[in-house]
Amino acid sequence: MNKFKVNILALGVVGLLGMSSCSESFLDVNSMTNSNTDNFYKTEADAWRALIGCYNGWRQTSTAPGIGFYVASTVMGDECYGGTGNSDARNYQVIDRFDQSESPADLQMYAQDWKMYYQGVYRCNELITREDQIKWKDKDSNRGLYMGECHALRAFLYFDMVRLWGNIPLFLEPVNENRSQADPAEVYAAIFEDLKYAIANIPGDANLEKSQFGRITKYAAEAILARAYLYYTGYYGQEPGFTNESGETTGVVTKAEALAAVEDVIASGNYELLDSYKDFWPASSLVANTTSAGWNEAASTYAGDANSEVVLSMNFTPMASYATEGSGSADGNRWQVMMGMRSPLSVVPYYCGWGACTVIPSFINSIYDAADPRRTAGVIDIAGEGIGSDANFKPSYNDWREYTGYTVKKYSPIAFYQLENGALVIKNANMSTGAGDMQINNCQSYNIIRYADVLLMAAELGSPQAATYMHRIRSRAGLSDIPVNKENIMAERARELAFEGIRYWDLLRQGVEVMADAVVASAGSVQNGGSPAQVSYNRNKIIATKGLRRFPTIRLFFQTVCLSRTQVGLIDLKETHSYYTIIF
Repeated sequence: MNKFKVNILALGVVGLLGMSSCSESFLDVNSMTNSNTDNFYKTEADAWRALIGCYNGWRQTSTAPGIGFYVASTVMGDECYGGTGNSDARNYQVIDRFDQSESPADLQMYAQDWKMYYQGVYRCNELITREDQIKWKDKDSNRGLYMGECHALRAFLYFDMVRLWGNIPLFLEPVNENRSQADPAEVYAAIFEDLKYAIANIPGDANLEKSQFGRITKYAAEAILARAYLYYTGYYGQEPGFTNESGETTGVVTKAEALAAVEDVIASGNYELLDSYKDFWPASSLVANTTSAGWNEAASTYAGDANSEVVLSMNFTPMASYATEGSGSADGNRWQVMMGMRSPLSVVPYYCGWGACTVIPSFINSIYDAADPRRTAGVIDIAGEGIGSDANFKPSYNDWREYTGYTVKKYSPIAFYQLENGALVIKNANMSTGAGDMQINNCQSYNIIRYADVLLMAAELGSPQAATYMHRIRSRAGLSDIPVNKENIMAERARELAFEGIRYWDLLRQGVEVMADAVVASAGSVQNGGSPAQVSYNRNKIIATKGLRRFPTIRLFFQTVCLSRTQVGLIDLKETHSYYTIIF
């Protein structure tokens, strides 16, 4: 079988040791099952272990079997319908239609997501509140780096939550109590304070090597600060800042500071656009051999996970098993199975899945010119790519809800041919053996910030180089320049960042009515199990939600989080895989 290498990091902490493979010295550590707040948080090594636990908590927002922030973001906008199986529950239609009556019983859809996000926050709070009791090294200390990463992780967690649910409880310390909802302005103030702390304390040259891929950099924190500024000022219509009862104001960020943040990312010289747009995603750039096993290396052009355009990525491995579910070491990408074409369809290079997020034809037809390569890089055209005539297709089509003929390519699970008993069979490409489970072993990185997004944010924030930045984006797509104005920048963001979990929030920050109008306009004809059907929306219901989702009606999260309090939110390092080079 031909070999094609894809580097996968377990936790985004693989390079945390500056290593490219497992070593006994790293894995051979004392068990932490007896660690508690009385005997832990003493040394810098303890802080390092706790930081690994914080990264793991962040990653579990994607490895736990909830809805997943990416999938929710993709379904809620005008890019995709809910999809899934024709006989499945209609929970994805609840998300898509903003209408609980689509499935009245599904009131707790986000319970797992809620729990995982707050568990991640709890871990960060533990480390942050213990900082001063740790004996940091006198020389070559990593205090600023570790604590900067921890503050950034807490900011990322809260930024997802406050966008998704709105008025949420705010915890900046590890306490076991129920709290009422906080003013979103206070939550955003905490987010901005954490990001400013990270920017000030993470060294500019830290975590930039490929061996550190997945760890947070100063530049990732700067990019998220700009994204949060644009969202907050757009959605809430005011500048950031929260004044408490004592008259103290925190979380103030100006437009000039947001612009300076992304300009610093650009000026750093650490990032650049790939020459070819499609090379960013495995499914659009990997070419399988048709008469032999493995990938066609000469034709495959995937730039790899740790490529020059990645600013922030959440990473996974294919090593999860059902035995480790819920243990904190189930490290596969659990939402990606939803993006695969409806099982049992597997047509190389695409692997099967549950058929969520069917692409809306009117969206891609309205935003892409015929010559724009970003359409074919981002969207699987089932008829155009000959998939519809494959023998595997008919049973899938007959079981697919809201089939449109198009689905997302950027995050499609992938497959290759493998030789078994003299015959070529289709296998999940996440493992070199082809043995990966379709549900728990997907491991494509979740790319949260691309450099292209940074350039477009800088243009939107009023950079003097806005025309240059727009030219770079459009030139790569083979398109001519257009005037730089807010309308054109937002349209370019739709084309460049489609199906990356960004479009919905771009709509919403332009106004709830703007979002609602776009979603209503995306209504159209579909096939449900092969029969004609129609997707429609109620504009008034969408506006009434303010673009927010119902959070679970449970007694917050402490019953789950605090059961492991004596373990201070840590994970056993022997259950944390180090650096994998997966050979296809």
